[in-house]
Amino acid sequence: MKEGSFKIELLASHHPRDSFACGDADLDRYFKAQVTQDMRRHITHCFVAVDTHDQVAGYYTLAASSVLLSDLPNEVIKKLPRYPTVPVARMGRLAVSETFQAMGLGSALLADALVRVFQSDVAAYAMVVDAKHEEAVLFYEKHGFKHFSSQPLSLWLPMKAVISLV
Repeated sequence: MKEGSFKIELLASHHPRDSFACGDADLDRYFKAQVTQDMRRHITHCFVAVDTHDQVAGYYTLAASSVLLSDLPNEVIKKLPRYPTVPVARMGRLAVSETFQAMGLGSALLADALVRVFQSDVAAYAMVVDAKHEEAVLFYEKHGFKHFSSQPLSLWLPMKAVISLV
């Protein structure tokens, strides 16, 4: 990806969404029809990467969430307080327009999300992602995410690992 060719910002009404196509009908439909409602309801925030012509090249959503303590590996559980749940940040969706795929934009969006969570004043033990298919799982594994034993398409990365990256 060419340095400085995209800027990442909070989705706003001036960002064109109708022409976005990433190759996954569910991700396209969500971005075109649902995301602004979720933002108005404070369910999620959506961040977009826009090119120099303000075309949306990709997006991701970010929300506060939690996971069951019992879903984490035993070696992690031993180091945490015995609360029933652990606070996490959840990236529910990540998509790159077909026009901009294979340029490293997905990795840049993921990095942006990790930095936002790290710099937030809200505590989160980990970043959790919900992969939509096996190809997405491979993408997240490449970036160090680990599997939950009970949810094969959900993965997590402890903030301790994010801190070492940032």
